[in-house]
Amino acid sequence: MKFIKSHVSHTLEIKQSKFIAHLIPYVLYEETLAYLKDKHPKARHFVVAWRYINSFDQIVEHCSDDGEPKGTSGKPTLAVLAGNELINSAVIIVRYFGGTKLGTGGLVRAYSQACNLVIQEAELFSYVKLESFYFSVVYSDVSLIEHRLTQLEVSYVEKEFDEKGAAFKIQCEKSIWKLFFEENEDYLKNVSEA
Repeated sequence: MKFIKSHVSHTLEIKQSKFIAHLIPYVLYEETLAYLKDKHPKARHFVVAWRYINSFDQIVEHCSDDGEPKGTSGKPTLAVLAGNELINSAVIIVRYFGGTKLGTGGLVRAYSQACNLVIQEAELFSYVKLESFYFSVVYSDVSLIEHRLTQLEVSYVEKEFDEKGAAFKIQCEKSIWKLFFEENEDYLKNVSEA
């Protein structure tokens, strides 16, 4: 599975109709849709499709035809997202009608092509599930543990000091945690997984 980190757009023109596709991280969906509706008040349709992974590791999907004939725009766009294994991502396609009807097959092809083109423009990243791990260390070992986390390219999400030392919360792949734990088991106290 793959995801994107930044907003990418691409414009496709077919028979004077413009299809302006915006590929965005899912967390920016609501904000971007509102912005695009404000920026393009004369656009006829705002077709959307999105996919994200919820807290139960399930892929949640949604699409909308926004007034286009049923099944001609939202579903094909969602199918392209799914076919490219994109998650935590959304596509918003702004359509300006050019005066020539494209027919149902033409709409399916146009929306699919617009989505494919914007995906080709984007930099895609591989999705890796991160898990949370908690542990404590005494003061004298804090620098050593921070150094070893840096070597493994793991950053900590939280670090809190108390009278005994520091409590860490880190997020990383389970395989990285296993390696880190095996190398540092003697230093770590109060170890747990989220």
